[in-house]
Amino acid sequence: IGRKFQTPRVYQKLTPRENLELSCSRKKNVFDSLLRQASTAERRTVAGLLETIGLALKADIPAELLSHGEKQRLEIGMLVAQSPDLLLVDEPVAGLTDEETEKVGDLLLALAESHSIIVIEHDMEFVRQIASTVTVLHQGSVLCEGNMDEVQNDPRVIEVYLGREEADHQVA
Repeated sequence: IGRKFQTPRVYQKLTPRENLELSCSRKKNVFDSLLRQASTAERRTVAGLLETIGLALKADIPAELLSHGEKQRLEIGMLVAQSPDLLLVDEPVAGLTDEETEKVGDLLLALAESHSIIVIEHDMEFVRQIASTVTVLHQGSVLCEGNMDEVQNDPRVIEVYLGREEADHQVA
């Protein structure tokens, strides 16, 4: 299981290529990280990931110069580089522009073809873009599950998240 938190955690002084190389490396000790050269297979994997996350043209600049959205995509790439069976992604579009949000959505949709992904997100338009099934939790239990339209129109969801007075206005 690989997890990505809301705030991107990338090595700011390293390039996207170097961030991905570190993530690909199966040996995680200090000496290997500092001294070992990436294998041909790892270099191919990194090159493919740079294309997938849309950072091939920025592969060799310090990550600190990337936009917030580019850092989000880099961290998602770092997660994929570790070959987890399941990706857990927490609020990947928080604070992003509409254009960056769309790019992250496209990336997650592409990754969903070959990975299992669970996304926790509050941006309902983004959820509509990426989700085939939406699960609403309330106080640690499943409140409702279905497609986006079913969930948004469920009276329990409306009551819990909008309140009874708002729910009356929504239904009317």
